[in-house]
Amino acid sequence: MLFNSVEFLFFFLPITLFFYFWLSKKRLTQASKAWLVFASLFFYSWWNIIYLPLILGSILFNFAVGSTISKRDDTASSLKKRLSRKSLLVFGVVSNILLLGYFKYMDFFIANTNTVLGTDMGLLHIILPLGISFFTFTQIAYLVDAYRNEVKEMDYLNYTLFVTFFPHLLAGPILHHKEMMPQFDSLKSKVVNYKNILMGLFLFSVGLFKKVIIADTFAQWATTGFDKASALNFFEAWATSLSYTFQLYFDFSGYTDMAIGLALLFNIKLPINFNSPYKATDIQDFWRRWHMTLSRFLRDYIYIPLGGNRKGEFRTYNNLMVTFLLGGIWHGAGWTFVFWGFLHGAALVIHRMWHSMGFRLWKWVAWFVTFNFVNVTWVFFRAEEWKDAIDILSSMFSLNNIVLPEVLASDLHFLSQYGVEFGGFTKHIHAGGEIVVWLFIGFVLTLFFKNSMQQIKYPHLLELKNIGILKLTVYSLIFLGSLVAMTLQTYTEFIYFNF
Repeated sequence: MLFNSVEFLFFFLPITLFFYFWLSKKRLTQASKAWLVFASLFFYSWWNIIYLPLILGSILFNFAVGSTISKRDDTASSLKKRLSRKSLLVFGVVSNILLLGYFKYMDFFIANTNTVLGTDMGLLHIILPLGISFFTFTQIAYLVDAYRNEVKEMDYLNYTLFVTFFPHLLAGPILHHKEMMPQFDSLKSKVVNYKNILMGLFLFSVGLFKKVIIADTFAQWATTGFDKASALNFFEAWATSLSYTFQLYFDFSGYTDMAIGLALLFNIKLPINFNSPYKATDIQDFWRRWHMTLSRFLRDYIYIPLGGNRKGEFRTYNNLMVTFLLGGIWHGAGWTFVFWGFLHGAALVIHRMWHSMGFRLWKWVAWFVTFNFVNVTWVFFRAEEWKDAIDILSSMFSLNNIVLPEVLASDLHFLSQYGVEFGGFTKHIHAGGEIVVWLFIGFVLTLFFKNSMQQIKYPHLLELKNIGILKLTVYSLIFLGSLVAMTLQTYTEFIYFNF
């Protein structure tokens, strides 16, 4: 079920909210949690009920292992020593990785084995269960936190709610057990809070607007350029890459806003996951702003355990590369994702070396370099095949295929002697002059406006009385406009559903 669907907005969400607070009002606390778990599992099963046993089995397994780790005393009997807390942790983490590996990477492994060894093993054509990367990482973090004695309570219903809570289930944020459990148990979360509802609706409506109005508009040009056009000229290639750059930004930030907004309706505050990453002036700053909970996970559970920056420069660079190679393959089973991760790891290594030598760039130059690096690397992230990425990048950096609008022919005809042509300069991606306007809007919104979290000073929310009539009207119009646009088009999945 999609956040931007009629079924979700007009049936699932109001029914879930009503019964959750109705049960809470009757002081049926456990029943209200159980209802939210049931609703979340129904939400997950809407896509494909065949994978419901998968997530339930994963939850039961990880809860059992995590509970055992928390209760285990390594100073006890020889049997317990053979089943030490560390052994249980390794067993739990490896089991999760194997589960994720089977569904997400088995066909990738078979295809590459066939290529290297010349074998002819058939692909399994496994359909990737929605959200498996996110609920697997969430539970790996839980096991590690249990090993570190950071898990303070063990209740199966609470744990199931922690994993399945529908606002974050399919595409994050990636959560820590300790930051969510106190909220689910708080009495304040059981009472209707109109301030949270107002802020939640604001965030949800802004996120919906980002998705159905902005991201889906850029998607049509990005999809045509990457998947359908046989050849692109210089401007078409740049328009294609920038369209995907902005599609991904508004798609993912839209989802994040909607997820945080939905959680606020239930008085639950999810961690910020997106903080204007295209304003970043270096690659490290970018990763502090983009998919912040994934960056936190990679830092806390891969980079730091590998040694972080504590064992010399060479080990630091090695740890960065390993972390981002794993981050790349986490996003998808393909060499383009691995190479994307490699490029970002290499950029972070170069950034550290640059700073260690005391070099600095002017701020606007630093932003220009960072943005264009991110834009170019998104080409590998989006391309279906290696060749597709190379073709687009070749067109982006070639001056032999420049086509200008026909209206400029009379004034700039002298450029023809240099190979410049005049005509439909974006015809292969089925765009006209409107794409220039939309790209300008994309730059303005991402660079010069406060993001939605800053607008409401999340998580320190504004008081209800400080929300003026004008703002309420604007928010309502955004929401209504998004709903109207949504009903006029086919629903599209969020990009991160594929990861």
